[in-house]
Amino acid sequence: MTENTFKNKTASAVLTRPRVTEKAAILVESNAYTFEVASNATKPEVKAAIKAMYKVTPIQINMTQGTKKNVVRRGRAGVKTTSKKAVVHLKKGDKIEFI
Repeated sequence: MTENTFKNKTASAVLTRPRVTEKAAILVESNAYTFEVASNATKPEVKAAIKAMYKVTPIQINMTQGTKKNVVRRGRAGVKTTSKKAVVHLKKGDKIEFI
């Protein structure tokens, strides 16, 4: 990753918030943490943000974009977007603490 890629964004702008769900809690047992990320975030940006905020190095990052849904409001058709999420896998000894 080049320095210019991460220079315009802060780590908190890339990582929106941790996803606290039942499935995410199960993944924590296998040392994988789930975060909601910015819609234009890339894997290298997420990796740099995890290093900056939590001082751990991810070994693998899986990202997925939620499906868009068609909605009708006040008689007008539109599209409702969902957030992008990243599953960050850490090596065995590393741990991320959420406050």
